Amino acid sequence: MPSNTTVPKNVSDFFGRNGLSFQAAFVDNSDFGYLDVFFQGFCDVVVTDISHLASARILRAKTKLYEILPLQISKEPLSAAVRHGDDEWFDLVFWSINALILAEDYGITSQNVDKKLLDPNPKIQKLLGVAPGIGKLVNLDDKWAYRIIKTHGNYAELYRHNIIQKIGLGRGVNKLWKEGGLLYPTPIPD
Repeated sequence: MPSNTTVPKNVSDFFGRNGLSFQAAFVDNSDFGYLDVFFQGFCDVVVTDISHLASARILRAKTKLYEILPLQISKEPLSAAVRHGDDEWFDLVFWSINALILAEDYGITSQNVDKKLLDPNPKIQKLLGVAPGIGKLVNLDDKWAYRIIKTHGNYAELYRHNIIQKIGLGRGVNKLWKEGGLLYPTPIPD
């Protein structure tokens, strides 16, 4: 397991809570060497975050023969991050991700976004730049969110294309709140 992460403590805590024994092999994490040790058959299990396991299963092993166990031993969410102090970049990243989640919440997709321009819902009109105001959030014109959705899709479309189809990882808690997930978009301010 990678030695310079939270993984060793999480594994130790999990095995201790469940009365299980294990023998850990700590490997330098600089180039994800612990994955090489696993895929070369020197250990039986590798522990890291699920998205990393799923991508490693495809990229390193070139196969889906390896099983990712459904057991979650810790809660360490991954998200977009930006350098501290760059407020404009932070706003652009935050509101772009939020626009994708709002689009999914409102049922707007890359396929129906042009039809949704005619939707009378004022929240949809503002998100898509029909009604003015969304541009001031990120110092862009009011059509920026429309162009992202038209070009790339909403959050679900991007997740399906980049995560589900490419690395075989389901949405899990990366679903909208109304579907049992944790995604709850921030409303666009008036």
